[in-house]
Amino acid sequence: MYDWRQDWLTRFGRTEPKIVCVGLNYTDHAAEHGLTLPANPMLFAKFANALCGDGNAVVLPHGIGHVDAEAELAVVVGRETRNVPVDDALAAVAGYVCANDVSARDLQYGDGQWFRGKSQDTFCPVGPRVVPVSDLGDAGDLRVVQRLNGAVLQDSRTSRLIFGVRELVSFVSRAVTLLPGDLILTGTPEGVGVFRTPKVSLQPGDVVEVEVEGIGVLRNPVIESPEV
Repeated sequence: MYDWRQDWLTRFGRTEPKIVCVGLNYTDHAAEHGLTLPANPMLFAKFANALCGDGNAVVLPHGIGHVDAEAELAVVVGRETRNVPVDDALAAVAGYVCANDVSARDLQYGDGQWFRGKSQDTFCPVGPRVVPVSDLGDAGDLRVVQRLNGAVLQDSRTSRLIFGVRELVSFVSRAVTLLPGDLILTGTPEGVGVFRTPKVSLQPGDVVEVEVEGIGVLRNPVIESPEV
């Protein structure tokens, strides 16, 4: 089981990183929505309470409604960074990790903003390890897969990202100062459950896997919250 808190504390001296996420950043996912490609990265945030590690349970609160897993490559920031040019942005990256942007759709769409739908406890698993940027470079053509109970729901490549790692790090750094240990989730490809026919929602007893080529497999069981 991957203890992300101990890893972050050892690497970066902190356990409360910013989690910056990017919406509609795969060409196939934008087509799935029936939307035109964005002119700039569409950013939103999750809170650090959502983080958990490989092997930890994703906990579904009672009555949460439809919940999706979203397979993503996540960028781990390695140094304090502000207003970094695109050409220099990779120097700010410590490495990469698999991430799952778990999303409660009824809350996300019903609230009209994404605070509750994205930041529930355990709704951002990461793992199973951080792979250094020296191994994967700009991560420009890695396979990204989501499996639910062994069945493939998402299967794409980071070559289909609309905005790549360098562009995202640069863009985010122009809005906020990035600190070591901060995460940028680069977006999810097509195939998420809410856009399938019939829809596929996470259920207690499920096992969801996110695999990113060169990093490994992030695996999390799904349980119902014991709290009513």
